[in-house]
Amino acid sequence: MLEGMSHSDGNPGRALRAIAATLLTLGIAGGAWSQGDAKRGEYLAKAGGCVGCHTEEKKDAVPYAGGRALKTPFGTFYGPNVTPDPKAGIGSWTEADFMRALREGVRPDGANLFPSFPYPSFTKITDADARDLWAYLRTLPPSAKPSREHDLWFVFGWRWLVTIWKWFFFTPGAFTNLPGVTETVNRGAYLAQALGHCGECHTPRNFLGAPKSGRFLAGGKGPDGKPVPNLTPTRLKKKWTDDDLKGILTTGLYPDGDVPAETMGEVITNTTSKLTAPDLDALIAYLRSLPPVPEEK
Repeated sequence: MLEGMSHSDGNPGRALRAIAATLLTLGIAGGAWSQGDAKRGEYLAKAGGCVGCHTEEKKDAVPYAGGRALKTPFGTFYGPNVTPDPKAGIGSWTEADFMRALREGVRPDGANLFPSFPYPSFTKITDADARDLWAYLRTLPPSAKPSREHDLWFVFGWRWLVTIWKWFFFTPGAFTNLPGVTETVNRGAYLAQALGHCGECHTPRNFLGAPKSGRFLAGGKGPDGKPVPNLTPTRLKKKWTDDDLKGILTTGLYPDGDVPAETMGEVITNTTSKLTAPDLDALIAYLRSLPPVPEEK
């Protein structure tokens, strides 16, 4: 290629500059790809319901600037500021820091994140989706609002104890396709298990705050102690058709005109109503494929 270019224009310097420009263009393109697609990341953030946990529950609250309270038996957790502000937010984080938070539940300083941040689900997010999410968060307007400290009961605020919790209850690793099911069901499984982290609220927990094995998505009490419904076919097949579920998850209205509880209503507004039609179909197909689990006593 070098010989052909130098002979064709008789100017080796011009040829070298052309090669350099070509390599620069390729490098920019490669860098844009490796840094993630912010537009796609915006959709993934909606599918993950990120704005709900990271936005204070008040009028005119700055999106993603933190402050949302989550009351639990261990105390009250507050969603942090995840805007690109270098001091108040995550502007000083690297992409590797972000990946480690999702994958391992660890802050840049090496301290454990509390599992109120649903990294037991987010660990399953693919590398490509994580990069796109990171790219989107970097486009947010920075907010200098400091993250609020958690208000936890004695000892539950000791982050080193989370290491022991992880030994027993946390399995890191990306999502793997379910065997013997369709591509659509696997897409729904990924949305429910990883991005949408549905199990964080719809799976009952033991006294240490870990999901009860064998009751995935079977409902019970949520982190705030309020009842959440069973999403397995025990409840869904008995009550609603696919069209009914689509209507509920897009409009926030039950077939009889009733509305979901406030928390689920927000999830519908911020998340499920924003899903593409194929993703919504996949989510419902996955829920239909689950083994039926009895209602919790």
